[in-house]
Amino acid sequence: MNSRDTYDDIINLPHHTSATRPHMALADRAAQFAPFAALNGHSAIISRTAESHIADVNTPHFETDMLLNLLSDHDYSDL
Repeated sequence: MNSRDTYDDIINLPHHTSATRPHMALADRAAQFAPFAALNGHSAIISRTAESHIADVNTPHFETDMLLNLLSDHDYSDL
């Protein structure tokens, strides 16, 4: 028995509409599926991290230090 046979008895039934409850507005339905605050405080941590990196970038020797780090990380044995 495949899945198509399983629903043959209900597939062509009309869509149910409640006689006692009004139709929910689309905005209200969407709100039920809106994201919740699972990552509470996440944006604050990102902001603090970004601020600290901006402070690092603004130091006088940042570019020189960055280049020296890149050069020291590279393997020059094949030259």
